[in-house]
Amino acid sequence: MDNKAIRLEARTLLADKWEKLVLVWLILYAIDIVISSLTKWSFILILIIAGPLDLGIHTIFLKIFRGEDFKIEEIFNGFKDFRRALETYLLRTFYILLGFILLIVPGIIIAISHSMSFFILAENPNIKPKDALRLSKQMMYGHKTQYFMLILSFIGWFLLSILTFGIGFLFLYPYINMSYTIFYQRIKGEVLYNEIIIENVEQSIKSPTEGSDESTNQDYIYQDLY
Repeated sequence: MDNKAIRLEARTLLADKWEKLVLVWLILYAIDIVISSLTKWSFILILIIAGPLDLGIHTIFLKIFRGEDFKIEEIFNGFKDFRRALETYLLRTFYILLGFILLIVPGIIIAISHSMSFFILAENPNIKPKDALRLSKQMMYGHKTQYFMLILSFIGWFLLSILTFGIGFLFLYPYINMSYTIFYQRIKGEVLYNEIIIENVEQSIKSPTEGSDESTNQDYIYQDLY
């Protein structure tokens, strides 16, 4: 994979979507401002709604990648799957904070390892949050350095956005998220993605007795993930 090619494809996919996505980020900014001004405990409320909003955003960008149209209000669709979105966000945040408590580098590695979890959650309504995090980590095996370099490639745009008094971020964040979506699509087939997803879905609908043998196999697949 070439990060330059990923960014080019991202710009191509966003060619006629900038206006709607700027509105999406304006809404997100407005939500953040309103919540932050309500109470001193606003960070708790933001922590609660961040997961569903993340899920809604990831769903939108997956639709853009597939060439589908989207509605601005779809950023709130994650609240229809509130429990999974919240649990995934809290688990991911916990693991990342735990990594940063150890050292900065472990925190960054954990954040990158779990960066695909909301894409997985959005595409698979039956997968459990802990399995989405585990699968993300497996998918990112061997790809963390390139993903980190993709993140760094936006530093120049980040600095330019600061010079525009923040206005540039309304365009930068969609650009970044589209690039991450393309990255996800590029790597998801490289780790027997479909087979693992099917196993997780089947496991979720089986009783503990029926799935005991499969559970053992699944534990073997994930034995090196945490």
